[in-house]
Amino acid sequence: MELYMMNRQHGRMILESVKNGPLIWPTVDENGVTRPRKYSELTPADAIQVDCDVKATNIILQGLPPEERECKLYYEFDKFAYKKGETLRDFYLRFSLLLNDMNIYNVKLEQFQVNTKFLNTLPPE
Repeated sequence: MELYMMNRQHGRMILESVKNGPLIWPTVDENGVTRPRKYSELTPADAIQVDCDVKATNIILQGLPPEERECKLYYEFDKFAYKKGETLRDFYLRFSLLLNDMNIYNVKLEQFQVNTKFLNTLPPE
C-alpha cells in the first residue's frame, strides 16, 4: 500500500495523512465567531492536503476486505454528526461524500434511513 501511495501524485502527503491523520482544518474568526475555513478559503497547500486526506481514506478503504470496508462505512454513517460552526452546505457535502463512498462499495441503505439520518443530525436552528 505504501508503494502504491508513493507512486500517486502527492504520494508523500497521502502517506503522511495515513500515518498522522487528516489535516485539522484551520479556523477563521468572523464577527467574534470562530468557524472552520471553507474549502475555497484554504491555502493552496492546505487544499492539496485535504485532497490527499480523501485519497488516503479511499486507498485504505479499497485495501480492506469487503466485510471490514462495509463495517467501517456503516460505523461512519452511524456516527455521522453535525460539527459546530459548520455551514449547512458543508454538512450536506460531507454527508453526500459518505453516501457516495457507500454507493461505490455497494453498501446498501434504505432511503428512509438516509433521510432520517440527515434530518436527525441537522442542528436545531
